[in-house]
Amino acid sequence: SRISAYHKSYSYRHVFHVSLTTPITLVTQGADMEQQLDRPTWSRQIEFTLAGIGCAVGLGNVWRFPYLCYRSGGGAFLVPYLIMLVVLGIPLLYMELIVGQYTRRGPVHALATVCPLLKGVGIASVAISFIMCTYYNVVITWALYYLFSSFQAPLPWQNCNNTWNTPNCTNLATNSSYSSTASQEFFKYKMLEQTSGVDETGVVRWELLLLLFLAWILIYFCIFKGVKSTGKVVYFTALFPYVILIALLINNAQLPGALDGITFFIVPEWDKLLSVEVWVNAAAQIFNSIGIGFGSLMAMSSYNSFNNNVLKDTLTISIINSLTSILAGFVIFSAFGYMSHLQGIPVSDLAVDGPGLVFVLYPQAFANMPVAQLWAVVFFFMLLCLGLDSEFAMVEVMVTSLMDEFYQHLIQIFKRKELFVLAVCGAACLLGIPCVMQVGIYVFQLMDHYTAIVSIMFLAVFEVIAICWCYGVTRLSDNLEEMTGKRANIFFRLCWLIVAPVILIFSIIQFKPARYGDYVFPPWAQGVGWVIAMGSIIWIPLGAVHTLWVLPGSFMQVTHINHFLFFTPPKLLQVVPTCKCCFVMFMCQYYRYIFPTETEVVCHTMRLGWNVKNAVL
Repeated sequence: SRISAYHKSYSYRHVFHVSLTTPITLVTQGADMEQQLDRPTWSRQIEFTLAGIGCAVGLGNVWRFPYLCYRSGGGAFLVPYLIMLVVLGIPLLYMELIVGQYTRRGPVHALATVCPLLKGVGIASVAISFIMCTYYNVVITWALYYLFSSFQAPLPWQNCNNTWNTPNCTNLATNSSYSSTASQEFFKYKMLEQTSGVDETGVVRWELLLLLFLAWILIYFCIFKGVKSTGKVVYFTALFPYVILIALLINNAQLPGALDGITFFIVPEWDKLLSVEVWVNAAAQIFNSIGIGFGSLMAMSSYNSFNNNVLKDTLTISIINSLTSILAGFVIFSAFGYMSHLQGIPVSDLAVDGPGLVFVLYPQAFANMPVAQLWAVVFFFMLLCLGLDSEFAMVEVMVTSLMDEFYQHLIQIFKRKELFVLAVCGAACLLGIPCVMQVGIYVFQLMDHYTAIVSIMFLAVFEVIAICWCYGVTRLSDNLEEMTGKRANIFFRLCWLIVAPVILIFSIIQFKPARYGDYVFPPWAQGVGWVIAMGSIIWIPLGAVHTLWVLPGSFMQVTHINHFLFFTPPKLLQVVPTCKCCFVMFMCQYYRYIFPTETEVVCHTMRLGWNVKNAVL
C-alpha cells in the first residue's frame, strides 16, 4: 500500500525502467528532489533557441569550414557536408535534446539515469567541456588583442616597417617557405612571440595574460546568474555576428576579384568526392560545429519546459548553424578573390590552416580595404561574440553538472551560486595560462587535437551506445511522445541505431597525430596529448567499474541479469516494467527510499540469478 500511495503521488514522467544497461527509477530524496522540481527555466523559449545557436555557431564556422571547403575542392565539399548534416548532425542533436529535456538534468545525471553502466559518458562530456573552456578562451584573448590593435593607424600588420619584422618580410601575399607577410609576422612574432617548438617553453606573454583575465571577467559577468543572465546576453551575442557577416559580404562583393573567390567556393571539383578524407572531414565538421557530445546543449535543454517542441529547436539550431558556415564561406572566399586580384596569384595559394585563416589572411585583406580600421574592429568584435557564446555553453556544462550532483555541499561551502561560478572560472583561467606563454600556440594545438577531435569521437560512440542501444530508441520515443505527443519517426530511429555509430567508428579509424602547419610534434608531446585525451575518456570505464561495485548481489548475478536484458526479445522486456513485486528495480536505492529500515532488500530477480526469466514471467 505504501508503494501504491507513493506512485499515485509521484509524476510518472520522472520514471525510467530497468537496470545496469537500462534506466533506473529517477528517485531523489529531500533537498535533491526539491532542487529538481524547482529547477529554473528559460524566461522565454526563444532564449534557449538563441543560446543553442550561439553554442553551435562559433569560430569553427568562420575558419574551419571555409578551409575544409578550400582543401576539399570548393563546392564538392558541400555535398558530403549536407549529407552528414541530415544523417549525423540533426539526429544526434535531436537525441541529446530529448534526453536533457526529459530528465531535466545535466549530462552526468542524465546519462546515469538512462544507462547506469555507462554513466561515465556524462562525466566524460563534462571533463571535455571543462578542458576545452580552458584553452578555447585563449582564442577570445587573441581576438581581444587584435581588436585593441585595430584602433591604430595604420594597422600594425599593414607593412613591414616594425621592430618585430624580419628581413624576409614582404607586403605581398605569398606561399613561399622563404618569406612571410606582414600579417603572418605580426601574429607569430608580435602577438605570440612564438618559439621554435614545443621543447622551448619561453616566458609568459603578459599582455595576453591580462587579456585572458579580461576574457574570463567577461564570461563570468555574462553567466554568473545562470540561465536568467545568459538568456539576456544571447539576444546580442547570437544575433550581432549575423549583422557583421552580412555587412562584410556586401562590402567584399563589391571588391575587384571577389567573384573569382566565390566561384572557387561554389564550383565543385567532383573528383574530390572519391577521397575518403573529404567525407571524414565533413562528418567531423558537422560534429564539432554543432557541439554534439560536449554536453553543452544537453545541459541547456534541461532548463526547457517539459512540453517544449524538441524537433523544432533541433532543426532551427542545426540548419542555422550550417547556413552560418555557408554564409561565412561566401565572406571569406570573396576576400580571397580580392587578395588574389591584388597579388596576381591563384586563390588556391592563399588559404592558411588553423587560426591563421582568421588571424593572418583576413587581417591582411583588411589592410588593403578602404576604411581598414573600421572593418578590422567590426570583424574582431564579431569573433569576440562568436567565442563568448561557445564559452558560455562550455562553462555552463561544468556548473550545471556540479550543482546537480553536490548542490547542498556547494551551497554550504560557497554560500551563493555566484561565488561557485567564480571559482570555476578562476580555476579554468589558471589552467589556461600555459596557452599564453611563448610556447602557447603548440600547447593550444595539442590540446585542441586530442580533445576536440580524438576524445570527442570516442565519447560520441559510447553516448550513442548508452542512449540508443542500451536505453533503446523505443524508450526514447516513448519519452518524446510523453513530452510532445509524437514519437520519433523511422528515419531518426534508423540513424540512431545504425548510421551514426558506423560513421563515428569509421572516423576514429582515420586518426592522425597532431601537427601545427609543417611542425610535427615529437613523440613525448604526442604522449602528453594522449594523457589529455585520457583525462576525459578514462571516466567511461571508471564509471562502469563503480556501477558494478556498488550494485547489490555478486558480480555473476549482475552479469546474468544484463545477459538476460541484452538477449531477451523486446516483447518479453515489455513485461519487465509491469512486475508487481518490485517493478524490476535492480538497484536497492528504490527500496531504501520506500523502506528506510530494510536497506538490504533487493529485487527478487537479483536473488534468483539464472532464473530471472522465469521470475519475470
